[in-house]
Amino acid sequence: MIGRDLAFTETGRLRAPWRLLLFLATALVCTVLVQGTVAPLVAGVAGWLGLRPSLYNWAYALALLAAHALVLRWTYDDWAGMGLGARSARPALLAEGALIGVLAIGVPSVALLGIGWLRVEPAPAGSSLAAAAQLLLFLAPAALWEELLFRGYAFTVIRERWGAPAALVATSLAFGALHLGNPGANLQSVVQVVFAGVWLGGVLLATGSLYAAWMAHLAWNWAMAAALHTAVSGLPLTVPDYRVVDAGPDWATGGAWGPEGGVGATIGMALALVYLYARLVRRKENQG
Repeated sequence: MIGRDLAFTETGRLRAPWRLLLFLATALVCTVLVQGTVAPLVAGVAGWLGLRPSLYNWAYALALLAAHALVLRWTYDDWAGMGLGARSARPALLAEGALIGVLAIGVPSVALLGIGWLRVEPAPAGSSLAAAAQLLLFLAPAALWEELLFRGYAFTVIRERWGAPAALVATSLAFGALHLGNPGANLQSVVQVVFAGVWLGGVLLATGSLYAAWMAHLAWNWAMAAALHTAVSGLPLTVPDYRVVDAGPDWATGGAWGPEGGVGATIGMALALVYLYARLVRRKENQG
């Protein structure tokens, strides 16, 4: 009886810590299975067709989707409760998320270009449009699996049990820790990633849509990679025609980490959070 009370609530629902452990264990198992079976199969078919796609982000995204489907089935939770229902995928919400992501990094980056702290340099000739399309295929699943892992089921469970502030803090710290191994990671860049986790969590809370948070995340990364041709979270990308490089103090420009590591990005996210908080208040008023 005591053991059951430790595992289940009075209503028979699995308690939050066990639901979190169940999700993390399922996500790990699904990742191992997908990486060991589906990814090699797809890579083999692609190689036979003469293609060399980057599959690991797609494999992670598929594994996290499978983990969510299984855990939701076992715990009787639902997709809508995580912001993944049909209403949360409305085009207006997707567009809003993408616009927030582009503006939050794009406006401060343009300002840094204007004052000369970022500089445009030539790069080997090529097609920027083709590169932008290839980057989209690489960045879209990367943003998806990160959102599913940090602001999907785990975020929902923590928010339901301990509140939204706890969910924002816990998942944002974990989000920052994920990036510790990226090239050029330092205290400033990791703090920025933690703040980005709060910002993306704000998108989720304000819109009620994990799809919108995914679009904000994707638009942010794609704006840096495909428009600015600069590093994304310290990861250098091979891009044609031109590239934007650091020409000012690292505290402002992010240095080798890319513009998202500088104070310009901090200001962009902070202003976006002001908008998101006001939107959240209006949303609660309409629901009340």
